[in-house]
Parts: sequence; structure tokens; C-alpha cells
Amino acid sequence: MRRYYLFALVLGLCFSCETESKQQEEKQYDFTTMEAKNIEIVDSHSNGNFQDVALRHLHWEADVNFNEQVIYATAHWDIENKTDASKLVLDTRGLDVLSVRLDNATDTQFSLGETTELLGTPLQIDIQKDTKKVSITYKTSPSAEAIQWLTPQQTADKKQPFLFTQSQAILARSWLPCMDGPGVRFTYTADVKVPSDLLALMSAKNPKQKTDSGQYNFKMKQPIPSYLMALSVGDLVYKQLGDVSGVYAEPSVINAAAAEFEDLPKMIDVAEELYGAYRWDEYDIIVLPPSFPFGGMENPRLTFATPTILAGDKSLTSLVAHELAHSWSGNLVTNSNWNDFWLNEGFTVYFEQRIMEELYGRDYSEMLASLSYEGLKSDITELDEKDTHLHLALENRNPDDGMTSIAYDKGYLFLRHIEESIGREKFDDFLKNYFENYGFKVMDTKSFIELLNDEIIQGDEQLEQTLNVEEWIYGPGLPKDHPVPTSTKFAEIDELVTDVDIKQVQTKSKEWSSHEWQHFIESLPRSISKEEMKAFDEAFGFTNSGNSEIQFDWYELAIENNYEEAYPAIEEFLINVGRRKFLTPLYKKMIQTDQTDWAKEIYEKARPNYHSVSYNTIDALLN
Repeated sequence: MRRYYLFALVLGLCFSCETESKQQEEKQYDFTTMEAKNIEIVDSHSNGNFQDVALRHLHWEADVNFNEQVIYATAHWDIENKTDASKLVLDTRGLDVLSVRLDNATDTQFSLGETTELLGTPLQIDIQKDTKKVSITYKTSPSAEAIQWLTPQQTADKKQPFLFTQSQAILARSWLPCMDGPGVRFTYTADVKVPSDLLALMSAKNPKQKTDSGQYNFKMKQPIPSYLMALSVGDLVYKQLGDVSGVYAEPSVINAAAAEFEDLPKMIDVAEELYGAYRWDEYDIIVLPPSFPFGGMENPRLTFATPTILAGDKSLTSLVAHELAHSWSGNLVTNSNWNDFWLNEGFTVYFEQRIMEELYGRDYSEMLASLSYEGLKSDITELDEKDTHLHLALENRNPDDGMTSIAYDKGYLFLRHIEESIGREKFDDFLKNYFENYGFKVMDTKSFIELLNDEIIQGDEQLEQTLNVEEWIYGPGLPKDHPVPTSTKFAEIDELVTDVDIKQVQTKSKEWSSHEWQHFIESLPRSISKEEMKAFDEAFGFTNSGNSEIQFDWYELAIENNYEEAYPAIEEFLINVGRRKFLTPLYKKMIQTDQTDWAKEIYEKARPNYHSVSYNTIDALLN
């Protein structure tokens, strides 16, 4: 084995949580009840003994080896032994643990427990009641699920290799021994060595340009959960967008990315006006290669984003508003475990819609909400009834099973229902205080219901009946009185689709946004002739559209109707785009239309380009 010198720098850093921002001069509610709540963290997706031992601060030393596709590292954990426990138990998956020391000096005994497919392998470390630091030297596996190693050919510029991590939901344990649950927060610093011609970035205070040595130092002073720990390494450059915001991308992508995200400073201003100060100092975006499995990932200070949102007309930047909103909902106030995922995503979609409404108007935000609403209704018909509850039942299941439109869009509609029932001003005041008082803390569903009762309902039986909280959260599907987003522009398109006249559509669509085109395609009959498909394609160029959302909607329709003229473009799309939101429905549609052999043929070529988050899902579909 090649030997690596891992620095043994002793920082002696004490855990320090960013102090609570000062109270607002006036509040509509008395939030003493909110501030007094003590939420017990219960997490079936972690082996960690977090009730006994607290992780306070991490100093991570790492050498990133592209040749071997492994990271050699030492994780120095500052701990608090709350119960005089004799063991520290951490989550790992596929890590080769080489040694463990206590307080930077004494080797200690450690063992690896039983490995399970869902939870990985618990790392059990002998500690003393007065142990303050535990240092774990290890290396990752080339098949670590959180890490994707890309060849130069898989990048935009095709000159240098690339690495990025995706830790949500429980993948951080595959590159860091940790208590891998959303309820455990810690600060961190890091010293990371990479090849000298590459730039390293983390979910922390980041450099703006490469160093000659390839050595980078990071600091995250705000406490975060493990799923928000992130690393990216590549041939990257930076462009500033505002006083506290900017974008990283490969050189050939940077100008397009900066143009697409030029409204980011305005988004930050609007978000702060709505729900209080941005508390993470800086907000940057990195545009990753297309294999990134999600639209975006809200890693603090550095949102990871898919290049599929670079449409050239800012039409898909609601995703940026969504990831920015996570700086309050999710990152600042975090779901205590993955059963409470809706508290993360439902709040974020609501916040996202409010940002988009402030920037571009109500009709624009209603178009976005309407598109999501149609997708939600479709998902409800396909999901098991138990998975359409906001509060999920994910014990003994992968938390990824809960990452559906239920948490996002049903959660949004529930919060919109509260807003419309009590008034926007009153609800805004509630949310602003919610983010203020629970900043850098956790929330669970039970405690949130108590907050609604204490701060909103306050014994009003009629309001309690109107809000119908229990059915929304613990009931299936959508309650009968749920809000329905409405768009006048979509209503006009619905009239066109009843008896489609291509020339009329050409005339009326000259000012359409991509959202209107999406709605048009989604509103077309699901069964139409190849001749009609070809006529639409020749008139509007759907197959070769530069907009990924339009392509996706069109490709679903093309597969369903055996429109073979689009098949080469579909194959290229599936090979080059790794975003699970697009992949899963397209492969499903192939299976449903008896084209499984074609799906497998494409997947054989495409799978090496996918992150584990995506290929694990598609593996299950096709095998």
C-alpha cells in the first residue's frame, strides 16, 4: 500500500455555536413556549450512540488520490462524554479504519460491528469518561456511495478529472466516520490536499482560486449535520455575482452560469426581507458535471447544482430559489430524523414560491405551483398509501424512499393552507420567529403540531377544524379542502389543447415561457399518432430543445407513443444526464411500454456516468 503522510496538527478547538441573533423588537406572538421545547432525537437510521456521546467539532485531514480513487484521511472528533460512556459508536460504510487514538496520543481498541445493507457498519471505539478527542485514521473505498469520481471525458471541458460528494440522506458515513443523522450537528475545519492543477471546495468558507501547492484549508463555524458535509474537486473558476454571492464552474461553463444566476443577489435580499437574516455569511453555487443526481443540494455556503438548469433564459432558476430557501428551512431548522423530512422540504418549497412571487409576480409563481401540483396528483396515484402521509414511516427502509413529491409539494400545500386560513401577514410573523428561535436546532412533527396549537390555534376550535392538521400530516393523499394553484396562462393553454391547431399555437406561443411549454406538452393527449408527434416536433423543435424540462416531458410522450425519431436524442439524454428526477420516469416509461430491452441497452452505456443515488434506483427498476 502506498504510504501517505497525514498531518497531525492539534487544533484544540472547542465547540462554538454561533450565538443566537438578537430578538426582534416586537413579536406578534409570545414564543417563550417555542424556545423552551426540548426535542429528543430518535433516529433509526444511525448506529451512533448520540444520547451518550456528543460530537462537537471535527478537524478533517485528507489527501484526495484520483489515481486510486480513494481519500486517505484522519477525522479528529472533539467529543463530550455526557454519560461517562465507555464506548463511542460511529456510522461507517466501506471505510478501511487503520488506527484510532484518544486525545492525540493514546492508541485505543476499536471494533467493527455487524454490517447491514441499510445502515453500514458501526465503528465501536473504547473511550474513557474524560476523553476529549478521538482521532480516526482511515481510507475510503473506490466504491464509496457518496463519492463520484469522474474522468476528464465526463466533465464539460474534458481536460481534468472531477470529484464530488452527495451525502444526503445517509451516505456521509461512506467517506467520514460520523453520527450520520440530521439531528446531530457539529462545526468543522479541514486541511485537504488535491492535485495542484485542481481546486477543492467544501460546504465551508471557500477559496476563490487555485493554490500552487494543491493544499486547501476550510472552516465551517456554524454547526451542521453530516448530510450537509460536502467536498468537490475539479478544474473550477469563480465569478462573483453580489456582495456575498458568486458561482463556481468549469471554465467553459462559467459565463453561462453567471448569466443564468445573475438574479441571485436579488433572491437573497428577498429571502432576508421575508424571514430574517441570512446566517451563513456567504452563498455560492457550484455547477457540477451532468452526472449529479439531483437538481440541487443545499450544502451550506455552497449549493451544488445540476447543469440541466442552465436553460439560457433563467426559466429554471426556481431551483436556485429552492436551494437558497434551504438556508433557513433544513439547514437552519433541521428535521430531527428522516420521518420528518417534510419539515425540511415542504417549508422550502413554500419559501421558494414566495421568493419567486416577489421577484416575478404571482402568476409566474402559480405556474410553478401548478406544474408541481399536477406531478403531486400523479405521484399520489402511484405511491403506497402509507407513503402519501407527510409524517413518514421509514424504519428499516432507505430514507431515499421518502424523497418524493409528498414531502415537497404536499408539504407546501399544507403550509399554503395554513397561510390562506389565518392570513399571510400572521403566518409570515410565525415563520420569521420560527426560524429565529430554532436556528441551528432541530424540529420534529410532534413538536411542530404543538407549536401550531400554542402559537396559532390557541384554543380556537373553529380554526382547529379549518386547519385540519391531523389529516394533513397523518392522513393519506390530499384533504378535500386543499389549495389548488391556478394559472390564467395555463387556462388559456388548456383551451388550445382541446382542439390543437398548430398554426394557432405558433401564433399564441411567441411569448410563452418554458413553463407554458411544459404545461402544453403535459396537457396533450397521452395517446397520439406518430404523424401528430412529428408535426409538433417540426413546428416546435421539442426533441432538440435546449431546455431539460421540456425535453423530459417530450421524451416521456415520445416513449409512450413509439415516436422513434426522438429515440437517438432520448438515448443521448439518458447517457449524459444523471439527474434522478429525469431518469426514473423515463426508464419506468420504457418498462411500461414493453421496451425494457432498449432500456437495458441504454443503461449499460449510461450506468458508469451515474452517481450511486441514481444507479441504485435504476438498478432496482431494471433488475
